[in-house]
Amino acid sequence: MNSILKISEAASLALHAMAYLAAHSTRRVATQEIAESLHASRNHLSKVLQRLNKAGLVASVPGPGGGVELAEEAEEVSLIDIYEVIDGPLRSGGCLLGHRICKGEECVLGGLVERLSKQTRDYLSATRLSDLKRVFRSDDNDS
Repeated sequence: MNSILKISEAASLALHAMAYLAAHSTRRVATQEIAESLHASRNHLSKVLQRLNKAGLVASVPGPGGGVELAEEAEEVSLIDIYEVIDGPLRSGGCLLGHRICKGEECVLGGLVERLSKQTRDYLSATRLSDLKRVFRSDDNDS
């Protein structure tokens, strides 16, 4: 399926994995469990989680009984924090071609790209992991 909003697969995995961890915040979660829930490659997810670990967003405990968990309270982590760890700073809207082509006063899309970029940044900045705890069902009896 094609989408106007382009977020890398790695950033999408990071956002979803972090929401999954927020929903299961009373325990460490195995990488395999997250991968199965997201229908994702365990290897790709592991690489994404390593980057989140290096950035201090998740804590990882190896071995039996290990797994990953949020390193910070869900209320403290915004989606922009997660996105930018994976894909770098979210750039402002502009020309879809990467540089201004139109010679007139207006873009072919009439400022749509800039408005969508601002809406995306605003949403990612305002949304906390704690806002997403209900995205994934948890049988952990956490709130």
